[in-house]
Amino acid sequence: MAAPINILQVVQTYQMAGLAALQNLNCFMGTANTKFKNFDKITANLGDTVTFDLPPRFTSTNSLVVAFQPADQRVQPLTVNQQLSTAYEFTAQQFIFQAREYMERFGKFAIAEIGARIESNIAQNCVTNTYRFYGDGITPINSYNQLAYALAQFRTYGSANSRAKGYISDVVVPGIIGSGLNQFATTRNNEIANSWELGLFSNCEWYQSNLLPVHIAGNVGVNQATLTVSGFTNNGVAGAIDTITFLISGAPGVDGNAVFQYDKLYFLDGVAGLPNVRYLTFIGHQPSAAPVQVQITAAAASDAGSHVTVSIFPQLQVLPTNYQNITTAIQLNMQAKILPSHRAGLITAGDPFYVAMPQLPEEVPFPTANMMDPETGVSLRQYYGSRFGQNERGMVFDCIWGSTLVPEYSMAIIQPL
Repeated sequence: MAAPINILQVVQTYQMAGLAALQNLNCFMGTANTKFKNFDKITANLGDTVTFDLPPRFTSTNSLVVAFQPADQRVQPLTVNQQLSTAYEFTAQQFIFQAREYMERFGKFAIAEIGARIESNIAQNCVTNTYRFYGDGITPINSYNQLAYALAQFRTYGSANSRAKGYISDVVVPGIIGSGLNQFATTRNNEIANSWELGLFSNCEWYQSNLLPVHIAGNVGVNQATLTVSGFTNNGVAGAIDTITFLISGAPGVDGNAVFQYDKLYFLDGVAGLPNVRYLTFIGHQPSAAPVQVQITAAAASDAGSHVTVSIFPQLQVLPTNYQNITTAIQLNMQAKILPSHRAGLITAGDPFYVAMPQLPEEVPFPTANMMDPETGVSLRQYYGSRFGQNERGMVFDCIWGSTLVPEYSMAIIQPL
């Protein structure tokens, strides 16, 4: 493999400009739950997993005659399954005469590149690990009222008794701030006008990101076709529904791109002759105001009859068990829609966003160091050396990490593209 062609300057012809890196808003890494500090410090490899517990779930009966229920110890794994590196090399002459005094700048900007890639990967949890959401992917999020409604929808399902965290796109913040300045509330308006940041609102700390993930929806979502329930399968726990077959309006026929993994589906209200369906509270199993929204877990094609069968998370359970979660049974002819393509933000509470970045082993026989960058929060390995008998001096930065988000403690904020 041919060596890369370096573009270096003769030292006498330039001055260091002092330009800062074009930093990204790495709020996910900065606010993630790093509870597993010992896991971060040990030497690990790709595929290593740590498991943490989730609160158990129970049900209750209106009787003093007890019926024993299974004790289900719920857990969620955090697996180190991501890897990343950046590397560059010099000849001995380049290093001695042109690059030696510049190595700090090379290193700083290499780390910034890695930090942005890790932040972007962690942010994908907004799409992959959420099933509830606020927003329709068409109406812009541009007011405090919408943030208040999002938090109300998040909390009506059940929320950890702690300050929430919200993550929204940096480009929607000016519109939200502008809506707040138009309200007659002198003290608060002074605060947001002076900072031009959302900060703390409705017991939620708001963060801005320019790296929120984009989800591209299947054609059913893109075309905003109406789905009508034509069948379902009770394959889940105690007969819970985990797959549903829908008839797609508009007779699209065979479409290999009808539904994509991580599409978000929601049931419609007001279908003639059928009840509206709502989620029960996660703890206590009482009717809430939260609409029933689910994540599609696998891509699916429609058939010649314009039917599509989708696998969903969570399973929908009406029977009174630990996992009962809806107010009324799913019925034939209920209707639903899928969100169009969108950008996904996030609301969480209870620190359910976990990140682990364990150390990599030493790269023998090369000098190796494991360190953490204070600006990006990235823990990484650095090693360097030369190729024996060749005029090559190389520098490598690399790291491994894993992240996960507990779905029931989270809700996506859906913003139009």
